[in-house]
Amino acid sequence: MNIKSYKAWDASVRWFHWINVLCIIGLVAVGIVIMNGGSLGLSNDGKILLKTVHVLIGYVFAFNLFLRLLLAFVGNKNARWKAILPGGKGYFNEVKSYASAFKAGRPQQYIGHNPLGRIAVVLLLFLLFAQAVTGLVLAGTDIFYPPFGSWIADWIAKPGVDPTTLLPYAKSTYDVAAYDAMRAFRAPFIEIHEIGFYALLCSIVIHIIAVVITEIREGGTLISAMFTGKKILTETPKDLQELHSDKKEVD
Repeated sequence: MNIKSYKAWDASVRWFHWINVLCIIGLVAVGIVIMNGGSLGLSNDGKILLKTVHVLIGYVFAFNLFLRLLLAFVGNKNARWKAILPGGKGYFNEVKSYASAFKAGRPQQYIGHNPLGRIAVVLLLFLLFAQAVTGLVLAGTDIFYPPFGSWIADWIAKPGVDPTTLLPYAKSTYDVAAYDAMRAFRAPFIEIHEIGFYALLCSIVIHIIAVVITEIREGGTLISAMFTGKKILTETPKDLQELHSDKKEVD
């Protein structure tokens, strides 16, 4: 057994991960209260306050996600698209080999994401991106916050009313027809946001279970690596073997 430490995740990736975790916890907690506002007897002022908190957390969430997507272009080799996106030469054979070895109790170790983990990461990033985009749209339709709030206010303001003075739930200052049209416009964004909410929760639960199982079966200090940035592996990592193989082919 050759135990060796490998640098897996740099500080920027680790910061993204844990900021994202905190943002999702906050967004889920506030979002559940907002969704059940009617049964909880929330006043309009209470709803506005919660939506404002939700949006402010959402800005941190969206900016953090933007930085992570940027890292996929300029980050270290384990953070880039090439190491994240499933596919490429021999990918399906790699998945088959990984699954067979895992089932046989001889799981292959990776410095970065294993072949199945790459699928999970892409799915999570897609769901996070969908939540960020739809959330920014809804921030404008609900409480007139940037980046779309001023456009929404211009759209629904009653003639003679300054759009910059519009307040949430102040329907007397809204043009009825424009407000109805805006509500129809926002409906699919609400639906996608709500479906994405449940899909993201399910994906996160599956992700946590998969990480725990992989940690137990495969080793490699998968969980602690997101704190320390290093994986301690007992075998030569598969992605390091492939890297050396690629270099030999080039040579």
